[in-house]
Amino acid sequence: MVPFSVLDLAPIVQGGSVADALHRSRDLARHAEGCGYRRFWLAEHHNMPGIASAATAVAVAHVAAGTSTIRVGSGGIMLPNHSPLVIAEQFGTLEALFPGRIDLGLGRAPGTDPLTAHALRRGSADTADTFPQDVIELQAYFRQPAPTQRRGTPGPLPPPVESMAGRWSRSEEATVEHAFREAVVGSPATVRRGIEAFLNRTSVDELMITAAIFDDVARHQSFELVAWVRNVLASDAGGGGESA
Repeated sequence: MVPFSVLDLAPIVQGGSVADALHRSRDLARHAEGCGYRRFWLAEHHNMPGIASAATAVAVAHVAAGTSTIRVGSGGIMLPNHSPLVIAEQFGTLEALFPGRIDLGLGRAPGTDPLTAHALRRGSADTADTFPQDVIELQAYFRQPAPTQRRGTPGPLPPPVESMAGRWSRSEEATVEHAFREAVVGSPATVRRGIEAFLNRTSVDELMITAAIFDDVARHQSFELVAWVRNVLASDAGGGGESA
């Protein structure tokens, strides 16, 4: 059965703080661990008031310290923003603290706006164009000792509304529909059908689940229901049927 995992951006809800968001992420990771999810990944984004995972390695340490078995990592670290040696040191230290539980996922996008990207890379000639070489350099550090939401106005996650009528333009609605073309929303049975169809269509070897939900109870329940779907699919794959 394809393992299910979680991608979290540590969303800051309206009225909440960065600390609240990071504690919410750790609580969600504990809940995901209890539901049988395989990994819990945090993403690197900068200068976004609605996201608390900018210092991704620190957030990973916070979550890993609050869990015991689930794998914790980055999805991903934006390598052009950092020296490969720094990332090797950070994640090498995390692996030493939490052996066998740390993942390092990498990306080549800036994860922010151009001005912030420039500030992150100030004094460095590295850009996304050097990404392949940076990955090779980063891998070398692990093999041997080191040498001697769409408007351009990001903000906190708002509470849900009854309807988006009058709140967005047709072009914004089309953009959101495109971005959510693989979203699955509905009852457990609807989600089961949607996930099963996606797995059959793509043949992926792991499924990362993400859900930015304002209410913590609803957020936890959402991941719990998806875990139920995973168990049903696993039971069906084993020939046991839904009643198992």
